[in-house]
Amino acid sequence: MLTSAKKYPFFELLEIIPEIDLVYKRYQPLKPVKAGNFIPDLSFKRDQLKWQRFYGGTEIFAPVLSKQLQNKPLVISFYSKHWKDNGVGQLHRLNAIQQDIKANGGNLLIINAENDDDLVKTAWENDLSLNFYFDGNHEIAEMFRVYSENYPVWDRFSGIDVNVPLLATYVIDPLKQVVYANIDMDLTGNFSMDDILQAVYESAMVRTDKRSA
Repeated sequence: MLTSAKKYPFFELLEIIPEIDLVYKRYQPLKPVKAGNFIPDLSFKRDQLKWQRFYGGTEIFAPVLSKQLQNKPLVISFYSKHWKDNGVGQLHRLNAIQQDIKANGGNLLIINAENDDDLVKTAWENDLSLNFYFDGNHEIAEMFRVYSENYPVWDRFSGIDVNVPLLATYVIDPLKQVVYANIDMDLTGNFSMDDILQAVYESAMVRTDKRSA
């Protein structure tokens, strides 16, 4: 009869080669910034390749003065082509009030997750007059906490197979404080245009009062 020692050769624990540990990545829900928060590091690069401007659906090639853009209340909206009709619908609503935003003393900027020819086609087909800023590394989206590698949107929204920023719209005053925030988590596109314009108007009035004081 074989003894247990003969059946099972002796070895030391040091001889065991451990298997590579599986990397467990815990998804953490996004916590987008809200009204009252500050975005102190918000800035835009001057590189013209990061900017696209459209008027009446036609792309125009003119410099964007980024500093002047932030000297007034700024409406910022996050967009990606991967949101498909929901994203285009948001562009439509913002395009409809872009002149009113300016009349109320503010500016409007769309933060785009992609830089490709699809945007030119979308702008032409929808007669858009909007300014876009390419945020390819999601630096601005991460500032607003509407994007994170630890919370891919395709894990929550059906029909989305790429991790992109949430559909979100903000109003930032010249002091870089958020005075309006809307996150379209249910994809109803129901942000209030009147609330956006009111936030822009009130921020512009505060700025005017401070300058005249």
